[in-house]
Amino acid sequence: MFSRALRTSRAARLPRSALSRTAIASRSVTTGAASAHPERECVPDEDDKPFEVRLSDESFETYEFDPPSYTLNTTKKELKQMYYDMVATRRMEMAADRLYKEKKIRGFCHLSTGQEAVATGIEHAIAKSDDVITAYRCHGYALMRGASVKQIIGELLGRREGIAYGKGGSMHMFTKGFYGGNGIVGAQVPVGAGLAFAHKYNGDKNVTVALYGDGASNQGQVFEAFNMAKLWKLPVLFGCENNKYGMGTSMNRSSAITDYYKRGQYIPGLKVNGMDVLAIKAAVAHAKAHAVAGHGPVIIEYSTYRYGGHSMSDPGTTYRTREEIKRMRSTDDPIANLKSQLLDWEVVSEEELKGIDTQARKDVDIEVAEAEKMEAPKANPKNLFEDIYVRGSEPDFMRGRTVDETYYY
Repeated sequence: MFSRALRTSRAARLPRSALSRTAIASRSVTTGAASAHPERECVPDEDDKPFEVRLSDESFETYEFDPPSYTLNTTKKELKQMYYDMVATRRMEMAADRLYKEKKIRGFCHLSTGQEAVATGIEHAIAKSDDVITAYRCHGYALMRGASVKQIIGELLGRREGIAYGKGGSMHMFTKGFYGGNGIVGAQVPVGAGLAFAHKYNGDKNVTVALYGDGASNQGQVFEAFNMAKLWKLPVLFGCENNKYGMGTSMNRSSAITDYYKRGQYIPGLKVNGMDVLAIKAAVAHAKAHAVAGHGPVIIEYSTYRYGGHSMSDPGTTYRTREEIKRMRSTDDPIANLKSQLLDWEVVSEEELKGIDTQARKDVDIEVAEAEKMEAPKANPKNLFEDIYVRGSEPDFMRGRTVDETYYY
């Protein structure tokens, strides 16, 4: 009912308000997803009929940028799909957690539990023809861009039918419109600027969403990409997923200024409540309209939180308290936030919402089970030497470590 195919059906896009380049004072806000609301009598009976939602007054902060509209149009269908997407993403990450602890997944594995609203909100604000590139916490983005749970878990397990034939693992996943999953801290940001350059060069009306963490925000290549993007007015939305900790280091210990949305200096910035999927959709749609109109890049800071450690090898409790994690889970969970909104607005009944929950978990569990049954890649030269070149452009042979290991295509 709420399969991945439904993501291609989007509700009416946000109204495109005129965007001013005039500098305005930053709005000082806190998170408050639960205060977003529509007028109950305005919620239609039909699933596909648009209605207006009023966002919390604490959704955004801005830097030399007009804020998005605090109202957006959505539909019951889209809201239910957003809920499904976040539940499915979390269920998939929980499966990865289990498989890692069972030693079926090896190596690095970075989970996004708690941050599901960011990938979901972005996907509901952009088109399939737009590009997304991110760092190593990438499983949710791969799923939102069109990969299947089976392909993602299969890749984590190192199986031949994984999304990168089992060769990339957790940090290297690619699908149409999604360019990774990148393991080198901050390196995806200049690559994202290059993808945006391609959009400008080709004259299309698309953007690139280039994401990085607060831990990568001090990398030199990030600022080099900012400079080039601004000079060339590239249609790129630089996005800092600020989950408050770069590995085990608090942002306050690593950054002299923690207002990451202001750090582009000459680039307008927007901070959004990263635990509110609707606010994220509004922010990204607003910034995309600015970028495709020829005004150049925008920096978006997604204020979010990860419940687990930096990776599976990090317990996540040596540099923060268990009470902090518990408080975030109980007061500002993105899935619980949307759930309470859907019930309060009478978009769904409690019974229907339980049905969506059950369906999402069932769908994920089926694909995870299928992934576990996949075969591992065969250890032969054909698999080893494939995809070094674009298929069809291979040379006559590829040298191995010795003459005897030379492989002929």
